Order: sequence, then C-alpha cells, then structure tokens
Amino acid sequence: MKTESIHVRATLINEMLGTAAADPAKHLPFVAGKSGDEAKIAEEMAALPTLTAEEKIQLSLTTHYRDEQGNPMIWDYMVRGFLKAALFAQVEFGPIVFGKKKIKISKYNNKRVIDNQVFVFPRKLSFKMPENSEIKHVTRPLRAETMKGERVALATSEAVPAGTTVDFEIRSFEPELLPMIRDCLEYGQYKGLGQWRNSGCGTFSYEELKKS
Repeated sequence: MKTESIHVRATLINEMLGTAAADPAKHLPFVAGKSGDEAKIAEEMAALPTLTAEEKIQLSLTTHYRDEQGNPMIWDYMVRGFLKAALFAQVEFGPIVFGKKKIKISKYNNKRVIDNQVFVFPRKLSFKMPENSEIKHVTRPLRAETMKGERVALATSEAVPAGTTVDFEIRSFEPELLPMIRDCLEYGQYKGLGQWRNSGCGTFSYEELKKS
C-alpha cells in the first residue's frame, strides 16, 4: 500500500522527563503488560541505562531509554500516543470533518484512526541534546487523595534539557490525514511528551524537514 509522509524535527521548549522505571524488576511487568511481543520487550529492557551505585539507592527513579551510542531516546509509540491525545483534544467536544473525502473523526474513532492509518519511523527515536548540556535529575511532589486524606510523595526523574531535538517520519495511508497530523503536532507546544506534561514539561515546537 502506498503511503504519504512528513519528516519532522521536534525541539523541546521545556525539559522532558523520563518515563522508564530504572529498576528492571519494576519495569519488566510494565512493558510486558503493554506488549506481547517478546522481541520488543527484550529490546526495551536492553535499552534501560546502567545505574550508578548512587542511583541504585533510589530505584524509584524514572529514566530515559538509551540507544546504542548511549544517547537518550524514546520509542515510536510515544509519538503515536501523543498524536492520539492531541487528536482527542480536537474532537473532545464535537467531531471534525475535513478533506475532499469528507473524513469524519470523533472521540469514538480517533484512536482507531491513529492505530490503523498513522505510523512513526524509525522505532528508536534518539535525542540530540544541545552542546555542553547534560541529563539532570528533577524531583517533584506527587499528590493523591486517599481515604485518609491527601498524601504527598516525592518522585525523581531524569530530564533532557530544553533545546533537545528529535527527528522522525510520520507516514499515513491516507494523504488527507496529513493536515490533521500537522494540527496535532502544533498541539505539542501546549502539551507534549513524557511525565508531568500538565505542568509544561515535554512541550515542543516542530518543523518539517526536506525529504531525503
């Protein structure tokens, strides 16, 4: 089947927090629950960073995956998950109809549209951090309402800095979906990728790159 595509460079406006549990014993049930593909599970577990002795003391740390060169990275499905959330934001209060084919997307079919028609490449999306920058640790409060009242805990995550870039390609079997995908990417400056998105972490701008 023929696809149309756009090549994208996303640049972080604010730092992005890691989402992978640093403790492999905690992370394995999470990825196993998300995927039944043993090869992909093994690939994701292998991409967890090696902890220092100091970090092993705090196994509640959430980290960024690493590529073969040791660079922080995300997986393709994180971008697809973002596209689903951004598309839902567009249709939450009513469906949208667009294109010559009168494509109708509503809150009832928006996830299916991304699942079946929109794909991100490559699978591993490596970050390029600004020169002389480094991954930092960010500690933040987590609040929850319980039967015994409000409880507060502290969580620590790795964070890649603002100005970090990541390149990827988005392909679609339906060319008329590409304007909608661009609208979704615009949403990234308001709510982006990674943890603590509601506070502004992980927001990004984007530009389209020339196809090679």
